[in-house]
Amino acid sequence: MDVLKAVQTYINKMITEVPGMKVLLLDAHTTPIVSMVTTQSELLAHEVYLTDRIDNVNREPLNHLSCIAFLSPSSSSVEAVKAELGKPRYGGYWLYFSNTLTKNQIEEMASVDEFEVVKEVQEYFADYLAQYPSHFSLTQSALAEGGDGPSNPPIFLPPPLHLPPPTLTSHLQAILSVLLSLKKRPVIRYERMSTAGKKLAMEVQASMSNPPYRELFDFRSTQGPAPLLLLLDRRNDPVTPLLSQWTYQAMVHELLGINNGRVRIEGEEKIELRDLVLSTSSDPFFSQNLFANFGDLGASISQYVTEYQQRNSSLNPGSKDKGSANRIETVADMKRFIEEYPEFKKLSGNVTKHVTLVGELSKIVERDGLLEISEVEQSLASVESHASDLRSVQNLISSPKTRSTNKLRLAILYALRYQKLIGNQIPQVIDNLISNGVSADKARLVYVMLNFAGADIRQDDLFMNENFFSRGKSALKGLKGVENVYTRHEPHLSQTLDLLLKGRLRDQSYPFVEDESARTQRPQDIIVFMIGGTTYEEGRAVALLNQKLANDAAGGPGGTRILLGGSMVHNSASFLNMVENCALNYPDSIFAPPQGQPTSSLLSSSNTPIPSSTPTPIPTTTNTATTAANGPSINLRAGGYELSVGGAAGSGLYRTNQEAGANAQFELPKMDAVAGVAGGIRDGAGRLWGNVRQRVEERVSRGPTPQGR
Repeated sequence: MDVLKAVQTYINKMITEVPGMKVLLLDAHTTPIVSMVTTQSELLAHEVYLTDRIDNVNREPLNHLSCIAFLSPSSSSVEAVKAELGKPRYGGYWLYFSNTLTKNQIEEMASVDEFEVVKEVQEYFADYLAQYPSHFSLTQSALAEGGDGPSNPPIFLPPPLHLPPPTLTSHLQAILSVLLSLKKRPVIRYERMSTAGKKLAMEVQASMSNPPYRELFDFRSTQGPAPLLLLLDRRNDPVTPLLSQWTYQAMVHELLGINNGRVRIEGEEKIELRDLVLSTSSDPFFSQNLFANFGDLGASISQYVTEYQQRNSSLNPGSKDKGSANRIETVADMKRFIEEYPEFKKLSGNVTKHVTLVGELSKIVERDGLLEISEVEQSLASVESHASDLRSVQNLISSPKTRSTNKLRLAILYALRYQKLIGNQIPQVIDNLISNGVSADKARLVYVMLNFAGADIRQDDLFMNENFFSRGKSALKGLKGVENVYTRHEPHLSQTLDLLLKGRLRDQSYPFVEDESARTQRPQDIIVFMIGGTTYEEGRAVALLNQKLANDAAGGPGGTRILLGGSMVHNSASFLNMVENCALNYPDSIFAPPQGQPTSSLLSSSNTPIPSSTPTPIPTTTNTATTAANGPSINLRAGGYELSVGGAAGSGLYRTNQEAGANAQFELPKMDAVAGVAGGIRDGAGRLWGNVRQRVEERVSRGPTPQGR
């Protein structure tokens, strides 16, 4: 279950099977796939002397070179191959595609090969980015270009689209490619709240059972439980991508951004240090420290510099110490120096790279006051303390040192944590945002996030504060103490995997697509795919869990193995951009407060227009004004039950459609509809739901109270 090794095996097979001097042609989709798993030096060692893009029309003819082309099976790439074969620039062509070709595509390429220069055509299923042995994602090209059609729309769209066809196809191809490269035919589960997840799960199951993939998934049967593909939805945990990060890889991505293994430092004076490459396969220091926290990283950097200084003194021929062993006086000394100098030069460059990176991270942490901000973020994510959290959030938003993006993240985290708390101050927090330099269109993202991934959308108790037992569990967790206040948050994915490994992941919440026999078996190989993207924090959690499970005897030979994948790898900026882009395709109501939430005074009085959105229909809740006369006076749905007070049908507690449980609604009509049953409400329903009682009593107090029945 090592995706990095799987892609490396494909690449090595390509460049070793073709003899002689070679050129490697790639397209926009496969270039990052190759660059993530190999280096130019490794390619040169296999006589690959030139790497180029197939869409570069200015390439020179080199008939003495063989050509390896690794391309996506998109129409644009196939057309580029046809143009290349019509006027071949190289002696022979070995064509490799990252996914399945259609019969028509093969026939079209064969029809233009008049010079018979094509030696081989193969399908190598490396159609994804291998971020780490246990972490993968889609390529940016797959997400943006939409394959053979128009540009992809956002990942999430309102009903009935949810996951639109171009986006569905790119996700489907990546998942199938991973399964084929690892030779796994899994059973499939998905999150019940995610219509997009269900849609993708059905498509994966259908593809494995129908051409052109059916024969490819006809693997030899093996003993033991079947692998599991678990499809999750990013909206069920919007908190993890919003938090500041304090481990090396995640911190670099959050503060600087990692794009296909490359980091750009805009303010760096030395040009050669503005673009840096971070690779676990070719950088031993990064491989050893990518999960290290910022404090431990400082100690590791210091030790790394010391090692470099020792190597430098042993190889420096200009040392004034006549008795030192670094003097070059004999042929043997010269030979030793020549042999060791390339490795020393590589070490020198690596030390400079990481010292530059850590120095830039330290500067940003100090400039933005991230230590104080992160402490409040961790409190919001992990502990229920409203008064303290509100005071801290408002103080940081008011601080001129806090950047606007960090102010917005704090406001959204507060709103997500305390959305259902009676007496929350979400409108006041938004007003404070606008008063302190955050634009109204950005401040609206607080309400957008609540409508997009709020408590009424999520299926799990993310903050463990929705019932008495969850609050007790959360309190006990807080009593245990934490090793580091800046890393005490645990991704919701960790809790999901813990329940899965213990056999306690409920079928009702995470249903199977098929194969009911798998319900009683603990899977040994687990592939988790998160629609909407993962984070490096979640990748770290999975990698550490794999290390823990490696020697677990209960997991079978070799232990249980977990692989994490997603649409992309988020930092807070990319996640907020994704949500903002999705919101533009929803009705304008997504920019308004959720039902039952008051609005911000400054936001409602702002002259900033709501961004134009596509008029896509979306299911709405029942109109209270219409039902006031005939419907119940109070209607509360939650957990599969409905409390109805007043109305033509009378009062009572009824069982509702199970699917309504994830969309609990509270409807409160005008005073005239409540007047006839106010006493009964106060005596009955008020004891069950404090918030209902509070609102009803406020309304009853304005007029005479009718006699109870």
